[in-house]
Amino acid sequence: MVPKTMVSSEVYLLPLNDDGSPQVPGEYIYIAPKTRDPFTVRFTIEGTSSICRDGSLWVNIPEEGYEFRRDKFREFKLKPDFNKTIEISVPIHEAGAYAFYTTYAELPPLSDTLSLRARSVSAGSSKKVTTASTKKTPLYYIDVAPRLALEGRALPLQALSVCTVISKFMGQFPVDWERHLKGISDRGYNMVHFTPLQVRGASNSPYSLYDQLGWDPESFPRGEHDIQRLTRHLEKKWGMLAMTDIVLNHTAHNSAWLQEHPEAGYNLTTAPWLESAYVLDTKLLELGNNLEKLGLPIDLKSVDDLVKIMDAIKHHVIAELRLWEYYAINVDRDADAAVAAWVAGEAKSIPLGPGHGLQGMDRMGGRFRRCVDPAVAATLLSALLGRYGADEGDDEGDRNEDSADPTAARQKIVQLLDIVNVPFYKEYDVEVADTLQQLFNRIKYVRLDDNGPKLGPINWENPLIETYFTRLPLNKTTEKHRKEDLVLVNNGWVWGGNAMVDHAGPDSRVYLRREVIVWGDCTKLRYGKVPEDSPWLWKHMTQYAKLLAKYFHGFRIDNCHSTPLPVAEHMLDAARRVRPDLYVVAELFTGDEKVDYVFVRRLGISALIREAMQAWSTGELSRLIHKHGGRPIGSFELDEISRADTTNTPANTSSPNSPIPTTPIGNPNPFSSTKETSVADTNGKNNVKNDDKIDAKGATATSAPAEQEQILTREIIRRIKPVPVQALFMDCTHDNEVPHQKRDARDTLPNAALVAMCGTAIGSVMGYDEIYPRLIELVSETREYYSESSNRIVEVGAGRGGIAGVKKLLNQIHTIMGMDGYTETHVHHEDQYITVHRVHPGSRKGYFLVAHTAFPGYGNGNGGAMGLIRLKGTRVRHLGSWRLEVDDSAERVAEALADKKFLVGLPARTEELVGVKVTVEGDETQITVREKFPPGSIALFETWIPAAEHSVGLDNFVTSGAAKAMGGLDYTDLNFLMYKCEPEERDASDGRDGTYDIPGHGKVVYAGLQGWWSLLKVIIEENNLAHPLCQNLREGQWAMDYIVGRLERASKTEQYSKLAKTANWFKDRFDAIRTIPSFLLPRYFGLVLRTAYMAASERAISLMKPNVRNGQWFLQSLAIVSVQQTGLVKSASLYPNRLVPSLAAGLPHFSVEWARCWGRDVFISLRGLYLGTGRYDEAREHIHAFASVLKHGMIPNLLGSGNNPRYNSRDSVWFFLQCIQDYTRLVPDGMEILNDKIKRRFLPWDDTFFGPEDERAYSKESTIAEVIFEVLQRHAEGMKFREANAGSGLDMQMSDEGFNIEIKVDWSNGFVFGGNQANCGTWMDKMGESTRAGSKGVPGTPRDGAAVEITGLLYSSLKWLASLSEGKQIEYSAVKRSDGTTITFTNWAELIKDNFEKCYYVPVDKVDDIMHDINPSCVNRRGIYKDLYRSGKEYEDYQLRPNFPIAMTAAPDLFDQGHAMHALCVADAVLRGPTGMATLDPSDMNYRPYYRNSEDSEDFATSKGRNYHQGPEWLWPTGFFLRALLKFDLMRRAKGDVEGRTEAFQQVTRRLMGCKKMIEESAWAGLTELTQKGERSSPTQAWSAGCLIDLYMDAEEEQARFDQLQLLETGRGRERDNEQFIPLAERLHA
Repeated sequence: MVPKTMVSSEVYLLPLNDDGSPQVPGEYIYIAPKTRDPFTVRFTIEGTSSICRDGSLWVNIPEEGYEFRRDKFREFKLKPDFNKTIEISVPIHEAGAYAFYTTYAELPPLSDTLSLRARSVSAGSSKKVTTASTKKTPLYYIDVAPRLALEGRALPLQALSVCTVISKFMGQFPVDWERHLKGISDRGYNMVHFTPLQVRGASNSPYSLYDQLGWDPESFPRGEHDIQRLTRHLEKKWGMLAMTDIVLNHTAHNSAWLQEHPEAGYNLTTAPWLESAYVLDTKLLELGNNLEKLGLPIDLKSVDDLVKIMDAIKHHVIAELRLWEYYAINVDRDADAAVAAWVAGEAKSIPLGPGHGLQGMDRMGGRFRRCVDPAVAATLLSALLGRYGADEGDDEGDRNEDSADPTAARQKIVQLLDIVNVPFYKEYDVEVADTLQQLFNRIKYVRLDDNGPKLGPINWENPLIETYFTRLPLNKTTEKHRKEDLVLVNNGWVWGGNAMVDHAGPDSRVYLRREVIVWGDCTKLRYGKVPEDSPWLWKHMTQYAKLLAKYFHGFRIDNCHSTPLPVAEHMLDAARRVRPDLYVVAELFTGDEKVDYVFVRRLGISALIREAMQAWSTGELSRLIHKHGGRPIGSFELDEISRADTTNTPANTSSPNSPIPTTPIGNPNPFSSTKETSVADTNGKNNVKNDDKIDAKGATATSAPAEQEQILTREIIRRIKPVPVQALFMDCTHDNEVPHQKRDARDTLPNAALVAMCGTAIGSVMGYDEIYPRLIELVSETREYYSESSNRIVEVGAGRGGIAGVKKLLNQIHTIMGMDGYTETHVHHEDQYITVHRVHPGSRKGYFLVAHTAFPGYGNGNGGAMGLIRLKGTRVRHLGSWRLEVDDSAERVAEALADKKFLVGLPARTEELVGVKVTVEGDETQITVREKFPPGSIALFETWIPAAEHSVGLDNFVTSGAAKAMGGLDYTDLNFLMYKCEPEERDASDGRDGTYDIPGHGKVVYAGLQGWWSLLKVIIEENNLAHPLCQNLREGQWAMDYIVGRLERASKTEQYSKLAKTANWFKDRFDAIRTIPSFLLPRYFGLVLRTAYMAASERAISLMKPNVRNGQWFLQSLAIVSVQQTGLVKSASLYPNRLVPSLAAGLPHFSVEWARCWGRDVFISLRGLYLGTGRYDEAREHIHAFASVLKHGMIPNLLGSGNNPRYNSRDSVWFFLQCIQDYTRLVPDGMEILNDKIKRRFLPWDDTFFGPEDERAYSKESTIAEVIFEVLQRHAEGMKFREANAGSGLDMQMSDEGFNIEIKVDWSNGFVFGGNQANCGTWMDKMGESTRAGSKGVPGTPRDGAAVEITGLLYSSLKWLASLSEGKQIEYSAVKRSDGTTITFTNWAELIKDNFEKCYYVPVDKVDDIMHDINPSCVNRRGIYKDLYRSGKEYEDYQLRPNFPIAMTAAPDLFDQGHAMHALCVADAVLRGPTGMATLDPSDMNYRPYYRNSEDSEDFATSKGRNYHQGPEWLWPTGFFLRALLKFDLMRRAKGDVEGRTEAFQQVTRRLMGCKKMIEESAWAGLTELTQKGERSSPTQAWSAGCLIDLYMDAEEEQARFDQLQLLETGRGRERDNEQFIPLAERLHA
């Protein structure tokens, strides 16, 4: 037996939109692989989306073994294919921030004129013609999470428990460090975040680094050796990973290398725009030193003192500095230059006006940098005074004697320049006011405010202002530089500043306006945009990043929001080359979530730091816990995992992890199908070689020796879902005030416990667990850490010295929950209590926390009693209850702060609590914490659900077996299983049952699975557990009873007996979940319904033609409408005495009884819904049924099951004949239908009407061929009759004249004419109904005469029959006319063709009217085809409507190609809407686009919906329009113009977007009848879907024709690539 190995590979599907953007809300693509193995991202792109025109997908994901380079992209060509989805699979081997984009040639606007390139191809020119310019989409990012490991096990990011330590307080390495690290490890932390460990600058701040490449010698005397030992011991000895800060924005102001490389900072040479800020800063410092001399206060005691200082600033700083000179132009200088240029004749011929001639406006700079271009000013003077030296009366302008005087010219230009300066002075005034306000606010804060530092007297140590600049000393190192080089701006932050703006750059003036909260010990680094802008700095900091990555598992990016993105990208890329799985967290406070996402996406940030101490109340803390807690308990399964079929792969030929393309069970389409897949190889091309054979699954198959080990590869396919940015949620950071300062010291415990229950990485800071009384001051503090945990073994539970024992348990539980995947959480807030329940979605095991917070104002009491806690269906084990007791008296706080050597906490201990009661009542567990549970207390429980102890198996059970249970169902069974709207369900149950009614929501649209899934797919996507359906499921099991009962009843009938297996499947699955707690029922109900829906859909699609099975999701969605619209309906069979499935016109309005089956609708829909899907039997049955009721040479408009058919539609029979023609051409052995015999409801050639019980009914029979001939003959000889049973009983709206039908042929042109102004015999059949408006009995659109679509369909039938007659396939070749003469089908067709353009075309140029039958006075729009010919109202002939494309698709050779293309372009611009086609030209005086059938007004045009076809946009004509557009666009292009063909298909694809969106969002899973802002008709209409399937059929046929042509032209004969050549006809049948 051949050994086999099963290997699974993860595939993440990434569909792209038409514009190349990812189909992921928010465009944040975050992938956290489940294993350490490589995985695949599979891009899916619709075959002819806009980006496929000369399109390429570019990715910078490197191949295995290659280094990631952000700017190195691989190309994947996008091969257009209208009928397929392009799939490109790219393996990813490492974590990182990857990017992709697409390039493509922009699709030109639709035009009736071919592009120069296309004309060149058509002319056979070999000259290369440039196509449209290449467009490039924005970069989109794929962030792949790092895969951390600890002690040989994967450590998911959400399992991290991080402890921050400030390195300078850790003492001596290794002794003190080891002791503290042991204590941190003992408390259950698994990662330590070290603040920077480098040499510190003069301020001694950990974040002011003197040397980025040197290690703190006080802590690490052996330098890098000690760091190596530290990180190794941390991981191997203490079981923790290491993270450190990377500081990229600044360096210590005394860094020695700054003196060598001042260009690394913003100095007055590299940033001359800072000069004004520098002189202001210097002058302010001087004032501060001279305050005493000026008699001003130096120790501010009041605002009055500050006001005196501000007055001095105005007089001694602002005024003396003449800052306005940095804003204004120098009038004297520029006036002199202007006059000199004028005298010298240097005027420029440029337009005069605002913005012309001003220089130096791009940024600030030196004094009077702004100036006027002298030549421009001279031009102005010439315009005002004339050219200098010109004679009086010169052509260039008359002038007086004074105009030549330079003095006068100077006076004039001075006046003008003073005016130019006005807005500059205003600008100066505004900015100086801002500057003064900022100075006032800052000085007040640091000197006077109670919440400020109150710095005391103004002196050298505490100057008036914090200086914004570092002034490098002048020494041997710096003397080689210019003095401007030695002034460097300091770093800081700007309140509410734009994170995307460089605040020290030329576009910002915050340093001049004194808006920066400056860090005087940190010099801001100037990188520029690329390494070439500051080579030494980029090299130095890159070494720094790589050094850190060598030893640390993670980075915290300090002040990420102030770090230039290109810099951060470069440094992280360098770091990831050293350590690919680098955990990156960021301090990111941009103030704008969109900007946050920019940083996260581009940098691949693993988590953003978020702080629990920012919460100001219990309610706000509860909100934060909810935000970071995880998904709600009982959430729906969002991952939608599907597993592809297995594929054999020889063990020695393919990597077990190689992404071999297979057929996914769940892919971007709603139903499974096979797609073309391109797999990335070393060249970025498809690696499926030409000599490979492609198996049925689309995988590359290679033969293997018989006994060789076989590897079975299986793809686990996941959809990329929108996710929030991950968080590192800290109970307290080293920047936060501690609970004693912000809340109550006792809140330390509940705050930590609540954070630990969250589903994110969590963290804390050294000193938090020890109850330090104050935020540690990073700069000035010199004491070392002290912790009880560092000096003893930490035991779980109560103890002294803070919360260490309980924190250990909390961290352990957090790690367990993170590693095992406890992703569901319920958070409840009640007064000062918060409960958190976090559970595993599979095992349903969990942990439950009760926390009593300790915010100020609640004393020692309970702060309100916590209500009885009820956990339904749940059992608990009490793990412990504790409270935190802290002595936070003023004396103890003072003692802690007064310790000279150590940072010590307040006296505190955790104590065990008694009195927490746990009782069990039935299946409910009750927890009581009403007594002795003061603020600062927590209770912790372990939970499980007895009924779900085997829930992992339950998940597998409820999602298994569906395909088998539904494997034997046919279309009729599937119609019942999936659909049945309310009227259909009532019909099936004799009025007993309808669709399910959800309280608070209403009835589902279908009784079957689609009705449930339409709701559930949105509920699941939004995880909306509050939806009324979820509430209904929690309250009772009625929905499950309804589904099972309905199927069981149906399965007991003969028609639906095959549903018994399906009914049993549902019963078994629902029985399995009935006993689980009710809060979980929505989730499991969703799992069952989704499984069943997918299985049923896949079963339906599997019954259809390969083109559907292998087609795009949209085609499959359209195809399954055939199942939706076709079913057994007792009241609407095709026959009066035999129940067979019938096709509805639409649901729900046209679903039962007489309203269901319309001849016109059936045969407009039939080609797509039946022939296009392979449902040939249903097509044949409907052709038979309507042939059987032929009468008057017509088929009925309303079938009425053949009981009382109504014959008032002149067009139906022509769609009927077109369908028969299509049947013979598209169906294997389709010609046989012509010989099918059918029994006739009425006597052939006899207009007598009688009931179905009459003995004459069905007494005669005819072949289909005879029926066809009868149609042609009756029309040829003409007919005139009155409808049977005419009167109000038949049609209560129609006038008496309307019941009279007359149809005849005008043999001068061959057209069929019919109808009158009192009836409406085509599809635009709305009869006026309003007595109030006087429209009753007056058709909205009579369309009498020769309707253009009837003429086209007639010609198509004649031409087809002529070919059959010529081939001896039918016995008929001619018809008799009313005068007794005969005419052959061929001659009749030629007669129509000879007259069509003359009679129907309205020329663009009226000069050409002479060649056409035109009445110019009736023409509203030219370049179109008439809708009618010789109607009762002549102007109606010339109305632009969407009917001519029907004729174009049926009879393209009737049309002049140029005329046709122009008319289609007009229709595209005028009639086409987002989904449908306007039924009338908006410029027509009768245009009324809003249909409201309920309106009964006095408006003749619209009352009672008379304007049904006078403007509203109908969907089904869109199919014919797009078919015609595709046909004629391809027709005009050269045979070998591949690019032109792609363009034609893309034009069609672009126009399908609205319909795709509609069917995707429709609860009815279909396309509506019409769209407008008023009322809607049927929300899903048969012909709306069927006509778009027609489009795909045409596209497939065109592609087959093109492929065959390519074969013939390349001379490859009948064989290619070892495949047998398949003739076109056979390919179409297939």
